[in-house]
Amino acid sequence: MRSRGYWLYLIPSLVLFVGVIVAPFLMNVATSFTRWSGVGTPEWIGFENYARLLKDERFWASFQHNVALILAMAVVPTLLGLVLAAALFDYIAKKFGPRTASALRAAFYLPQVLPVAIAGVVWGWLLNPSYGAVNEIFGLDVNWLGDPSIALATVMAIMVWFQLGYPVVIFMAGLQRVDPALYEAAEIDGASWWRRFWHITVPQIRPEFFVVLLTCTIAALKVFGPIFVLTRGGPAGATMVPSYFSYLNFFQRVNVGYGSAIATVLALIIVVVTFLFLRVQERET
Repeated sequence: MRSRGYWLYLIPSLVLFVGVIVAPFLMNVATSFTRWSGVGTPEWIGFENYARLLKDERFWASFQHNVALILAMAVVPTLLGLVLAAALFDYIAKKFGPRTASALRAAFYLPQVLPVAIAGVVWGWLLNPSYGAVNEIFGLDVNWLGDPSIALATVMAIMVWFQLGYPVVIFMAGLQRVDPALYEAAEIDGASWWRRFWHITVPQIRPEFFVVLLTCTIAALKVFGPIFVLTRGGPAGATMVPSYFSYLNFFQRVNVGYGSAIATVLALIIVVVTFLFLRVQERET
């Protein structure tokens, strides 16, 4: 009887979950089977929007860009964050003190605290081809965000900077639960920092590794704010991603049904990726 009382505390969260996530998602799925401009009565067209998606080159190109952003927002920050966290925890904290390590950790995490709009505007100023600080300092004449051949690589570099602090913080928190005796024993045996990192740090924080990689991959798949602020999917679609492509059809082309279909496919892909990550994690643990 007592256990039943605990379920009452879940009701507010359940109501919010249904109202904010489940209901809008089901409405979006229903809209994806219609032709609708957002005004008037939607026209039921079945799977026509999804058939159109399969033939839409811009849609598939946007997913290719998403794969590149997964590299920039998940793979690279996770690997760099793991090395940096281990260095801060096992080297910087011992040689320069824990306060120095904490200050550096906060510095890495600062981009995560900044609003996306502010960070995007600042990077737009820095990379401006006419008066940007990057071109002025290095004596270059490069249109970083306006050249289709390098715009995506530029956005990827910015996203590495933006995302790096999150893995560093998570991994340093995970290292707090590692038995210090393991590092002390390895150091007495003459193990180098790299060998301690590879044989102690990596195996011990494997759960955090999966969490970071999963959350960063999901963030990359649904990235919208930085693209909206920096490039609006341009130039010439060079940085178009599915989330912005969906927004474009929703609000600029007033093709709500097609935008809903894009959003539905993206949501299903995120669910599948999450399921696969969790299965792999279960096998590893």
